[in-house]
Amino acid sequence: MGFASSPSDQCGAILKSCLFFILLSAVELTEASIHIYDRDPFREVGNAYLLSGGSEGIAVSNDNHGRSYIRFENITFWRSKEDADHHPSLAYNGGLVQVIIFEAANRDNIGGSAYGGQRSICCTSDLAKLEGCKQGEVIRTPSATDKNWPVVLNVYFRGKMLSTHMKKNKEVNIKKTGMYNLFFITCDPKLKDMRVTGRTVWKNPSGYLPGRMSPLMKFYIFMSIAYAILCAIWVFQYVRYWNDVLLLQHCITSVIALGLLEMTFWYFDYAYFNSTGTRPVGITTWVVTIGAVRRTVSRILILSVAMGYGVVRPTLGALTTKVLIIGITYFLATEMLNIAEYVGSINDKAGRARVFFVIPVAFFDAFLILWIFTSLSKTLEQLQAKRSSIKLDIYRKFSNALAVAVIISVVWIGYEVYFKATDPFNERWQSAWIITAFWDILAFALLCVICYLWAPSQSSQRYAYMDNKGEETDDEETESLCRETPKGSISLVKQDNRKDGDVSDPEEAEEGKRE
Repeated sequence: MGFASSPSDQCGAILKSCLFFILLSAVELTEASIHIYDRDPFREVGNAYLLSGGSEGIAVSNDNHGRSYIRFENITFWRSKEDADHHPSLAYNGGLVQVIIFEAANRDNIGGSAYGGQRSICCTSDLAKLEGCKQGEVIRTPSATDKNWPVVLNVYFRGKMLSTHMKKNKEVNIKKTGMYNLFFITCDPKLKDMRVTGRTVWKNPSGYLPGRMSPLMKFYIFMSIAYAILCAIWVFQYVRYWNDVLLLQHCITSVIALGLLEMTFWYFDYAYFNSTGTRPVGITTWVVTIGAVRRTVSRILILSVAMGYGVVRPTLGALTTKVLIIGITYFLATEMLNIAEYVGSINDKAGRARVFFVIPVAFFDAFLILWIFTSLSKTLEQLQAKRSSIKLDIYRKFSNALAVAVIISVVWIGYEVYFKATDPFNERWQSAWIITAFWDILAFALLCVICYLWAPSQSSQRYAYMDNKGEETDDEETESLCRETPKGSISLVKQDNRKDGDVSDPEEAEEGKRE
């Protein structure tokens, strides 16, 4: 890997590439808070036929700053011509389609007594006598706090009608913060093959972002600022000691740059999403790809450092191929997970299919952690045997930071499992953003530790690999002698380090010992 260009040239190239891909991909959009139904079919659940229209957390502004609502646009129900021919005449309570909106906390207000071994959604003749519901309709119990909720909107088929429509741009105002669910339901078996077209628009007071995602937009502002500060400090040192920068520090620079780009573009992605209700497929794919590259490079960097690359060995040797293979595989697994999670229609209820992409990433993470700590142990033993106190101290701090990060990760995973297991209906959606934010915070904290331990300086070459013939023990006594020797004087230490010529700088003596 070569780094012949200056830092400013590298940054310019990165920005040009990003702008090119963004312009190339900005034309493709996918719906998020705007849910589209493209002849979606109903499915049988208990004694009802239904279709889920969406589920999202909606907040209500206390200061009347913006309105929250669900709007129905061009919602049309279609039945087949065969069904219309077989059932040309429908009674008033026949051919009924009901649109149900309810808060997750009031989910028990929809449905009644057990029917055929499970909770009944539709009112039957028997239940009509027992509970006083209306036969052929969804059983609805008014909320204790608002008798108008759950909301039920009725739409009817008449005669041989092949389609029927909801009122154009019908809106349901949301007056209470909560997790809301929308279902299209029919209790009429004659309409079991029905399909739906149109779309619904879900809006929060501040915009179209789903409730659980809205805090992340502010979070990415703070993370972008944090990465920008870290980048400024690092680049200052990076440029200042450009001639002494190691390959390892070039890699750290790339991770910082990728992190800054990822956080910044996540913010712009969410801001566009919030203002329009749509999400550009191309931009989102590009951003999650940057994230996958950053995570892959970070892990490979940590693994290489743990193996002692550039410190106790000049190359990874035969391990290079294995490291590259695990890196490429990890990138592909992470990329698929990110695309499944972020690209496409967004609901506040995550799809179960995501689990199939989580498992490979979790396996690779566990494998890499085991490999990293095994390699760290061997590197620490080698440094201790060579009595390289400076490098040994750095590696001990590095291994302690990694151990703390792993322990915190395991604890947080346990909390995340508990959080999701105890909240099957996403009623704690307002704090769900913390699950996503935590991993970005942890990655940033670990990156800060690495930057602190391997910051560019005039003595960077002391961290680099030296062959056994030229490497000296840098115990405390030798360190003290080197520091106390005035610049320009000739000491015993400097005389020992000379080989074929007069060396007037201790750093040049150190460089002469490198391969």
